[in-house]
Amino acid sequence: MFTKRDRNEIRVIRHERVRKKISGTPEMPRLSVYRSLNHIYVQVIDDTVGKTLVSCSTLDPAIKGQLGELDKKGASKLVGKTVAERALQAGIKKVVFDRGGYVYTGRVAEVAAGAREAGLDF
Repeated sequence: MFTKRDRNEIRVIRHERVRKKISGTPEMPRLSVYRSLNHIYVQVIDDTVGKTLVSCSTLDPAIKGQLGELDKKGASKLVGKTVAERALQAGIKKVVFDRGGYVYTGRVAEVAAGAREAGLDF
């Protein structure tokens, strides 16, 4: 009998397939997005040493206070802007975008739009 995989398992398989092709370097780190039901997490990662250079999420104390009037898409855009500002302060101007196996729409696209607005290039 055929057993159907759940959606997250399919997403993980898709993410592994994409990760074979993209990798973060010191010159161009990887901007990784993880989306849960209520929150969004973004990291800038150097895969050569396996180190997170910059991170931000909706649980971050600096952002948590500004989320009262925002919906999930607005919060995602704010997280994208914040992580881009932190990356620019760390001297990172260009990144590779890793959508984490998610479809590039909605909250994932808003993270990218916010990061581009703040000056990050990808």
